Amino acid sequence: MISRRNIRVKVMQTLYTMGANSPSTKPGEEVKILDTHLEQSRQLFVYLVWFLTEVARYAEYDARHRASKHLPSAGDLAVSTKISGNTLLWNILEHPSFLQALLKDKPQLIESDGWVRKIYGRLAETPLYQEYIRVQDRDKDAEKDIMAYIFTDLMLPDEDFVSHLEEQFLHWEDDAEMMNLLMLGFLQKPRSYNFQEFLGKEKGQFARDLLQTVLAKEALLTELITPRLQNWDAERIAILDMILMKMGATEFLYFDTIPTKVTINEYIDLAKEYSTAQSGQFVNGILDNIHKELLQEGRIQKTSHKN
Repeated sequence: MISRRNIRVKVMQTLYTMGANSPSTKPGEEVKILDTHLEQSRQLFVYLVWFLTEVARYAEYDARHRASKHLPSAGDLAVSTKISGNTLLWNILEHPSFLQALLKDKPQLIESDGWVRKIYGRLAETPLYQEYIRVQDRDKDAEKDIMAYIFTDLMLPDEDFVSHLEEQFLHWEDDAEMMNLLMLGFLQKPRSYNFQEFLGKEKGQFARDLLQTVLAKEALLTELITPRLQNWDAERIAILDMILMKMGATEFLYFDTIPTKVTINEYIDLAKEYSTAQSGQFVNGILDNIHKELLQEGRIQKTSHKN
């Protein structure tokens, strides 16, 4: 389900973790660390999907609760439960892969009732929701739009809810962008997602190959990068910048189906997002110089991925 960009982030995180724990890292431990990072992201995604469904289903609870009052008002008796029958919602709830994930991960054990109630309460007051329940027919696009709205406009912008996510998932900050893209893609085609194959065989191999090649070629990569630092002190450069440059140089040399332009652009973006304010320009300059030299020496051999 995740993209190569997401995989690069996971490899970057693994290399950073290994650098922080280098004295205690054992041979073969790198793949275990990578798998742990990926599993944590999968669990976070399952929780977010589950939480979204709970918000949509809360309309039924709200209607029952308000109707059961001793003296319910006309408003209490007129609570719409349309969203609880949302067609996209039930595509998710009846998704065999999602049901398996619920049994395995048990997101319902995380204390979330208060947050579900809060997000639903805000949803019920929005003009978009009022328009959604006003229309009796079920339009396919409208069904998707209201679910996406809950996630992008109510869940993610809520600082308190994000703090809740940070408490439950320590890697939330690193995974936030990935989760946003995953969720939006999932809401478009939920049946195409398999919660038991978060990575997939081909992408899994790419992740392991990238990680292990960076580690195996550490000395060579350092030799490529260090002379280009000029007035920069290699020991004072941001750790993530060094990691990203090594990953980029690795793709130049050892991943012959990935175009060099794609590699450079990917690592510039990652440097901007995950490192310092100047990192994008810095990583761009170093990788561009390495790329030019490797080309002149005939050390970059790229082939079409279609071959």
